[in-house]
Amino acid sequence: MSLSEQFYLEDDAHPIDMVESLAQHHAWEFERVADDQIAMAVEGQWRTYSITLAWSAQDETLRLICTFEMEPPADKLPKLFETLNLVNDACWTGAFTYWHEQRLMVYRYGLVLTGGQQAGSEQINTLINAAVTSSERYYPAFQLANWGDQSPEEALQVAIAEAYGRA
Repeated sequence: MSLSEQFYLEDDAHPIDMVESLAQHHAWEFERVADDQIAMAVEGQWRTYSITLAWSAQDETLRLICTFEMEPPADKLPKLFETLNLVNDACWTGAFTYWHEQRLMVYRYGLVLTGGQQAGSEQINTLINAAVTSSERYYPAFQLANWGDQSPEEALQVAIAEAYGRA
């Protein structure tokens, strides 16, 4: 059965229910944190990514946060922030930020579904895959900016080609 067939007959399928089914389908580790939130681990080529999706009924938005650990030396933070700006200029969906206190690199995206719109399972699957693909693509650039002797522009050159792997 395809991912979309699982929810075809359910007009009011909750987005987090769909995410849970996708996690089961892909055999990702997950935990249903609440009725409107799920956390999972998705193995990439470079890292295991922690992904949380939360549904906000108030503003009808499905929020995705994908994190991975990043502990840059304090003197490299300006290079990291410059690299973040360059990466975000290249990202058409989602954006990266660095949470210094938690030592986490964060990719986040909000899918707005106002007016009672429904996200399909393929759309949610694409959303998760885009987060992992973007993280995989730019991870080496963040590493080079933090621990290499390259400028942010040089570090970003490694991310020009699409990353290949599994999500």
